[in-house]
Amino acid sequence: MQGSDLKYLGAYIGPLVAYLSIAMGGIWSYGAAMLSFVLIPLMELLLGSNTSVAGQEISSKRALSRFFDILLYLNVPILYGLIFFFFWRVSSSSLTTWEIVGMTLSVGTYVGASGINVAHELGHRPGKFEKMLARILLIPGLYNHFMIEHNHGHHRWVGTFKDPATARLGESVYAFWFRSTWGGLVSAIKIERELLARSGHQFWSFKNHFITGVLIQSLYLWIIYVVFGTLALGLAIAIGVMGFLLLESINYIEHYGLLRKRIRDNQYERVSKIHSWNSNHDIGRIFLYELTRHADHHYKASKKYQLLQHIEESPQLPTGYPGSIILALIPPLWFKIMNPRVPSEMVELYQLNLSESG
Repeated sequence: MQGSDLKYLGAYIGPLVAYLSIAMGGIWSYGAAMLSFVLIPLMELLLGSNTSVAGQEISSKRALSRFFDILLYLNVPILYGLIFFFFWRVSSSSLTTWEIVGMTLSVGTYVGASGINVAHELGHRPGKFEKMLARILLIPGLYNHFMIEHNHGHHRWVGTFKDPATARLGESVYAFWFRSTWGGLVSAIKIERELLARSGHQFWSFKNHFITGVLIQSLYLWIIYVVFGTLALGLAIAIGVMGFLLLESINYIEHYGLLRKRIRDNQYERVSKIHSWNSNHDIGRIFLYELTRHADHHYKASKKYQLLQHIEESPQLPTGYPGSIILALIPPLWFKIMNPRVPSEMVELYQLNLSESG
């Protein structure tokens, strides 16, 4: 492990601030949300991007180091500790509505960042242990079907109109939320049915990861209701929704307006380095375990986060992921900044796909 690798410990700053938000209350209740969507975007604007890449020797050492894996695994106790501390605080203290709102925003942010995002990384690993941890991390985000659809659907159809998680040119993030959330759910059911049929299992069985995911998420919500009460149950749903909407917002900015050429029916050119938006802003890279080097991830999905590299020919976001999400929440501003950045050949492909699908 190199001394510079310790920078990834910075990914724990967000959850730590979320813990402090809950413990301190008052205006500090909004601390983690403000860190993620105000302070970090401002710092990334000031610091700019870093396109440096690791050499072969460093990458080889990083590939063998367990340090990077342990950093991911620790998110399980960190996230669940944060969630249950939140519910305990709400159920045992006299908090104002505004404090509860602030804490909900702070915790919901890290249900997405430390939960679903880390689950995404672990869900691509081949080992059963890591896939199990991924499913555990998806529970608070109420998105256990994500691993089914993402691994078997999104990575197959990304950059096409068949992929609900690829945002279309001119589509607002709010319209995308509904299309991608519902489309991803339907796609996951369809994919799981096909996978089970291929392996000779019935859809209505405990082999069905979609069904078992729903049951486990229901058990999670029931435990919260029994232990902490009705308010906590409502807040559990709220942080879950916020977590998966954060994920869908990231989906939105990662592939906005980028399409692949269709060769023939149901066959498209291979996913390449130009089919994902990248960001090399250091803080977002660290906080999101290099998710922002997304083109390299799609080029080889099994590549671990510490090995992902900047790719020069990939389209680049104007700022980091947190700042880009803020831009996306203001559609006219997003379109003004991003539409001119979409390569002209992608615009032509979009118009062609639109006319053929219409």
